[in-house]
Formats: sequence, structure tokens, C-alpha cells
Amino acid sequence: MNFFDYLVDTAPIFLEATWVTLRLTAVALAFAMVLGSVVAAMSMSTVAALRLVATGFIGLIRGTPLIAQIFVLYFGIAEILTLEKFWAGAIALGIHNAAYIAEIVRSGFQSVPTELNEASRSLGMSRVKTLRRVRAPLALRAILPVLGSQFIIAVKDSSLVAFIGMQELFLTARNEAASTYEPLTMYLIVSLYYLAIVLALTFLVNRLEHRLNAHRR
Repeated sequence: MNFFDYLVDTAPIFLEATWVTLRLTAVALAFAMVLGSVVAAMSMSTVAALRLVATGFIGLIRGTPLIAQIFVLYFGIAEILTLEKFWAGAIALGIHNAAYIAEIVRSGFQSVPTELNEASRSLGMSRVKTLRRVRAPLALRAILPVLGSQFIIAVKDSSLVAFIGMQELFLTARNEAASTYEPLTMYLIVSLYYLAIVLALTFLVNRLEHRLNAHRR
């Protein structure tokens, strides 16, 4: 069999694994966006204790490898709480990305000129309305390219959950390589699937960025 024969022959099993990878990454990023935004708000708080907790969280998570965090969550707390592989992987991936997203969100809000905030308040806007109508849209435009890059990193990092036995793309490629004795072919095939996901995600982020900046053209 040549490369294209294997590509067609393994399509059903790789497409099923792609769906698992997409679900895992989507759940992890949704969790990461919520947690990352909360940590970012804490890091910009005027309360010193909240800033200290946010700094500690970011430093701890960014200072330890993702694979160790996955193992701690899946194996380390098994005596207290049993988590399914999917949820252990999704939560670990979400916590890991939340630390980076928190820094991205914080830098985005801090890039918004304070004069705009003061001008909005002088026009009678409440603090919440200023945040929703002025600061958040401007911050989103600033962070979207970096946020898109972080999403792409999360897709590729999802391959690490293979080490707890979850049947996603990378573990599928490893199993197929073992059964067919064609490791090069299988890892090239799985790379194509990851590339397709990354290209689709890049296209979506670029479209959103284009829409947000439509008023500038």
C-alpha cells in the first residue's frame, strides 16, 4: 500500500479521533477563557491579596509542564476523586491555557488608553457600560491575534492526553503505526489532520479579526 491508500483506508478512524480532539480542545478552551478572564480580573484588582493569588496561579502553572499537570490531575487525585480521561485531560488543558490567557487578557485591557475610560465616564456611562461598550471591544481587537495563536497551541498540546490513554488523534496514530509497522506514514497522516485543524482555526480567527476591524477600512 502507498501513502494515499493508507490515507483513505484510515480515514474513518482518524476522523473519529479528530472529533474527540476537537471536543476536548473546545471544552478546554471554553473553561480556559472563563478561568483566564477571572484570573486576569484578579491580577488587575486593587486588592493586593487577589493580585497575589493571581500571580501565584500564573507562576505555578506556567512554571510546570503540561504533561505533569495532566498526570497530577488524572493519577494524583485518583484517591480523592475519579475523573474520566476526557475530563481529566480537558480540565488540565483548560487550567494550563488559563494561565496564558489571563496574561493575554490583562495585557489587552492595559493596552486600552486610560483617557478613553475617563472620557466614557465623563459622558455619563456607568462602569459596567464603559467596560462593555468601550474597553472590552478595544481589548478584544488587541488580543485576538495572540489569542488565536494560543488556541492553536492548545490544539497541538491536546496530543499530550494520549499519555493517559485517551483515544484522540496522536494515540490513534501511535496505535495504527504499531499495527501496520508504518510509523512514518501514520505520523505524516496525523500531521495532516492537525494541519487541517490549525488552518481552519487560523481562517476563523482571521475572519473574526477582519470583521472587528471593518470600521477602520
